[in-house]
Amino acid sequence: MELSKEDFNYKFQDTLENILIAMAEHPEVKPEKFYSMACILENLAFFGPVVYDVIQNPKKAS
Repeated sequence: MELSKEDFNYKFQDTLENILIAMAEHPEVKPEKFYSMACILENLAFFGPVVYDVIQNPKKAS
């Protein structure tokens, strides 16, 4: 199945958001750890287009 860059970015960000929601609802996740992971996932969301390009063109990335 081919995904456009926009579709991939949407699904990538949606997945990261679902991870945050699951962490927020889990009783064993400490608030300070949650905040750190939220920051990491938020920063990772900006790299969706880069991840897409690497997946589509693996030979150029190496």
